[in-house]
Amino acid sequence: MADWLTLERDGVQLACLDVGGAGSPPALLLHGLAGHAGEWRETAGWLTERCRVVALDARGHGRSERAPEDVSREAHVADVAFAIEQLGHGPVVLIGQSLGGHLALLVAARRPDLVRGLVLADASPAGPMGERGVRHVGDSLARWPVPFATRDAAVAFFGGPSLMAEAWADGLERRDGGWWPCFDVEVMVRTLREATARDYWDEWGRVRCPALVVRAGAGTIAPADAQAMVERLPGTRLVELPGAAHDLHLDRPAEWRDAVLAFLATLDRSK
Repeated sequence: MADWLTLERDGVQLACLDVGGAGSPPALLLHGLAGHAGEWRETAGWLTERCRVVALDARGHGRSERAPEDVSREAHVADVAFAIEQLGHGPVVLIGQSLGGHLALLVAARRPDLVRGLVLADASPAGPMGERGVRHVGDSLARWPVPFATRDAAVAFFGGPSLMAEAWADGLERRDGGWWPCFDVEVMVRTLREATARDYWDEWGRVRCPALVVRAGAGTIAPADAQAMVERLPGTRLVELPGAAHDLHLDRPAEWRDAVLAFLATLDRSK
């Protein structure tokens, strides 16, 4: 049964969902912008069969500190490193989607001692996004018709019934007679602006652990960027999922599972 753990770094509360499991290397799962640790439950269901699994609510999200002053990439990297060290799970396989994947690659580049393998779901070092792009994302989040009257209404808004819609609805909290997001839109805008102010190709070139890149065909990563990742970091495995949505771990769970398990098998053989 999953347990919530609470850590504190420099006065900022960080929530971790310890899903259990056993085996090595353990896995730490990192969600994307406006996401939450619970969205990894389907992935954790099969991942715990081979390793210990923990999912982190990033600062500004879920059960972690909702309104942190510092939303820099440096702060997020330090949070992940701190969580790995405090939970005694290192070195880990870092698995991240979107902005969580972006964070995972930075941790791998800056703290190679803590990372055994790296899995990026529709994430890359490319950038910058630009203020117009950042504001577009913020405006999209601001258009959610909150509070949702019921959870079912939220599932319908997110395009359900589907695994993806259910996972997004699971990220809401019930209060004041309705269902509300577990994030503040302006915190999301600041977080995205900080993360996409430049590209991170130099950091990608410093990654030294095995890496898997899973690109969603209908996601946000350009094919040329995915190919550049393979070329700049020899040995990187690239899996393309044609037509898959940005939240590919929720949109194509079976293909996602196959890609990740195949990659983990290569880590076993390289011990």
